[in-house]
Amino acid sequence: MKKSLMLIASLLLVCSMLFAGGAAETKATTVTAPAVSYEVTEPITIEWWHALEQQYWPLVEEIVGDFNKSNDLITVEAKYVGNYATVNETLVAAHAAGTGLPALSVANTPYVAEYGKGGLCEDLNPYIKATNYDIDDFGEGMIVASSYEGKQVTLPFLISTQVMYYNKTMADAEGITIPAKITDMEAFLEKATKKAADGSTSRWATIVPGWDQWYFETFFLNSGVKIINKDGMTTDLGDKASVDLTSLFQSWVKKGYTYWASGTSASSTMRQNFIDQKSFSVIHTSSLYNTYKNLVKDFEVGMAWLPGGATKKSEIGGSVLLIPAKNDQATKNAAWVFLQYLCGKDVNMKWADGTGYMPTRNSVLTTQEGKDFLTRKPAFKAVFDNLDEINPRIQHAGWNQLATIWKSYLDQIMIEGSDVETQLSFMAEEINEVLADSE
Repeated sequence: MKKSLMLIASLLLVCSMLFAGGAAETKATTVTAPAVSYEVTEPITIEWWHALEQQYWPLVEEIVGDFNKSNDLITVEAKYVGNYATVNETLVAAHAAGTGLPALSVANTPYVAEYGKGGLCEDLNPYIKATNYDIDDFGEGMIVASSYEGKQVTLPFLISTQVMYYNKTMADAEGITIPAKITDMEAFLEKATKKAADGSTSRWATIVPGWDQWYFETFFLNSGVKIINKDGMTTDLGDKASVDLTSLFQSWVKKGYTYWASGTSASSTMRQNFIDQKSFSVIHTSSLYNTYKNLVKDFEVGMAWLPGGATKKSEIGGSVLLIPAKNDQATKNAAWVFLQYLCGKDVNMKWADGTGYMPTRNSVLTTQEGKDFLTRKPAFKAVFDNLDEINPRIQHAGWNQLATIWKSYLDQIMIEGSDVETQLSFMAEEINEVLADSE
């Protein structure tokens, strides 16, 4: 009996030693991930992709040059990649390949959701927290527009919104006022249109850009059309409110009050028609104010808020800045330093003055600098008076496909005169399939 008890005791002692040893071994092999450092500690050269056209290159060189002179460790090389669509194609291809990525890239605002869902962008929240970056200075609308599912995957950069440029000299002489409501558009268009003896249009009242749905989509949103329903899988672009508004636009085209600008040279042709006074007004982006003002020699350029419906909301346009997620940490750290510089308050005003884009920082808009900006560019009062009406873009992974389909069908309706209700019904079915597949 004593031998049995001694044997059991020995076994228990051995087991306890084995378990203790196992626990000690497990504890010894546990590895804690090192904390990420967001500091730049060694010299590095990084590349920034942008979409600023040639007329802005001197400004780009000045701003990037000032950064390079003021930073001992980081050297930035700015590279013009092309327009936003080209930047998107090039960036997506580089992300898929895992090579050739820039340290920092510009992106058009509609791509934020697509990039966020695809994991292309670095989550900037840890960088913001680690460096105490004042993200709230951008304002809620801009923060939401540059985020994806609670992650700050981009930062607002060159921000614009939709406006109507008009011939102020002509408006004053002829007593023409830009209407505040869509319901008053018919009377405005009729008054601002000029016809030749043969009945053809010699001066359009306005021109609608059909090459980008951003320019006409707020008319639909302010008329109660839900371009993407709450379920995220359907559109009501084929429903009555959309049919009625689309029919109205088509009637204006048929009456010669306006034309639907579409095709590869649509933007430059539209601008030239306005400069040549063949159009009283054009719908375009507020970022081109400098361009219009510099090109026009014979009259004063005015800027007006687009006519609204039940609401008068507009949408954020322009671009954001992102750091590709597949880069190494040293490159990301350098990109974060440069990103903060590009979005900084002082540089923000340089961009606004030199390009026509809006100041994006609340701390700038409410200061003397903001007042001085309006003194230099009084036409921007139409935008400043409606800052609270500027909303984030619609965020959906299938948005770009939806927009392409929408533009294609409206080209058929406006240019070819196709039946509105039939075409929108077909279009809605096609868009619903895209939205469902994108979820």
